[in-house]
Amino acid sequence: MASLKALKIRIGSVKSTQKITKAMKMVAAAKLRRAQEAAEAGRPYAQRLESVVASLASKVTLSESSPKLLAGTGKDDVHLLVVATSDKGLAGAFNTNIARLARRHAEALIAQGKTVKIYTIGRKGRAPLNRLFPKNMVHGIEPGDLGKLTFADARGYADDLIARYEAGEYDVATLFYAHFKSVLSQEPTAQQIVPISPASVPADTQPSQAAPAAVTYEPDEESILADLLPRNVAIQLYRAIRENAASEQGSKMTAMDNATRNAGDLIKRLNTIYNRQRQAAITTELVEIISGAEAL
Repeated sequence: MASLKALKIRIGSVKSTQKITKAMKMVAAAKLRRAQEAAEAGRPYAQRLESVVASLASKVTLSESSPKLLAGTGKDDVHLLVVATSDKGLAGAFNTNIARLARRHAEALIAQGKTVKIYTIGRKGRAPLNRLFPKNMVHGIEPGDLGKLTFADARGYADDLIARYEAGEYDVATLFYAHFKSVLSQEPTAQQIVPISPASVPADTQPSQAAPAAVTYEPDEESILADLLPRNVAIQLYRAIRENAASEQGSKMTAMDNATRNAGDLIKRLNTIYNRQRQAAITTELVEIISGAEAL
């Protein structure tokens, strides 16, 4: 049984921890509002661009002059998994859920006899995958604060991925990130970004086919796609970063709220134990005093 002094020290320690978790919750709540606004503001453009590129891709007849990002390599033997997480912890299961989805995807591909390579954006996603697939890791980026990353950063990541693709390092690239729904819900998502695939575009983001418009492309579809395809990769990466920034703060806010509540419950239990032991000590002292007086 812990002494009264040890219990008092532990109660003070838990109270200090509770103050920290409460402060972190407030900081996460403040950052969440800005991150959520940025994520929601970027969705329409990213979804529309992806649907436009997919629509163009479905109308183009592939030839030797077709952009490689559209035509593909003609095979799907080597898969690159782009796993976007964060560099920081204390965010509940945010990073773990993304890494778990990527792990399952990698295991399924390996079971099919495919070669898997893993490209991580975020230290917390790299650590668990590196333990499971140390020989499959090809590159790792530590982006820092997700809320401070700009489109220029995403464009740099996209340029690196495209350069690796054109060098023949992989055939298909799939992006993994967390789609922000609410403070309590962040859904791990997998999205093929290289090469563009009409099937990879969700049905609710594709243009309505009820009344198709007559569109004339100048100079031609392939020339437009040559410019739009690299931009689309950068936009989808930037969208994933924005979604991750909101998801990270939402998950962190929930985790810190739970930690604050748990600390409060622990303080109550420790106070109960402390009061009982103090009362027992007082009772023992009174018994000893009374016994001594009677002996006299």
